[in-house]
Amino acid sequence: MSGHSKWAKIKHSKGSVDAKKSALFTKLGQAIVIASREGGGDLDTNFKLRLAVERAKKANLPKDNIERAIKKGTGEVKGQQIEEVTYEAFGPEGSTFVIEVVTDNKNRSVTNMRKIFSKHGGNLGSQNSVLWMFDQLGVIRLKKELIVAQKEEWQLKFIEFGAIDFKEEEEEFIIYSDFNHLQDLKEKIEKRGLEIESAETEWVPKDPIEMKESQEKKIFSIFEELEENPDVQNYYTNFN
Repeated sequence: MSGHSKWAKIKHSKGSVDAKKSALFTKLGQAIVIASREGGGDLDTNFKLRLAVERAKKANLPKDNIERAIKKGTGEVKGQQIEEVTYEAFGPEGSTFVIEVVTDNKNRSVTNMRKIFSKHGGNLGSQNSVLWMFDQLGVIRLKKELIVAQKEEWQLKFIEFGAIDFKEEEEEFIIYSDFNHLQDLKEKIEKRGLEIESAETEWVPKDPIEMKESQEKKIFSIFEELEENPDVQNYYTNFN
């Protein structure tokens, strides 16, 4: 199983590094605002916030930005009202997309999403037109080198911890769980001394399609535009 997640390694990147960094910092800050608004500003009791802050630190978001975003979420600092929206879309070559957006202007966001997919021969779908093709799962990524020497033993241990599936990529070992068990699984893995690269809830396609070389240009063009849109938090596709 696999899903194309936010801030993935885009092969054909474009635009300035500064612009990309600015968009990334905006996304990270918005995720912290939403998480702290939903569950409070205490990292010990708010798992969603803890994950958002961990991602922000890995991306070198300044400490002041993190603290300000938490305070915006809890209402200590005033800011624009933002909300989460999930869009479903059909792209070219039989591709489908789930796009998670955090925005202060839903009209702007839906207009931008329509433009992106229309430009590339696709269109936005209605509610549950695409989502039924995906499962919401907890997804943990480790460096493969950490477990390769004792992979089978580790897999059995991960299953004992609550894992339901695995996938290997070039440098990563991916562990899937029920999304409600993500926190418990993450904590048990960390207690075993393994460093986790990322842990998040993702929309994983039930029947992924292997991307052909002839399809890459069209699909990566959509990835690029979603990547650069500051409202887009996460995006997932049925293409590997």
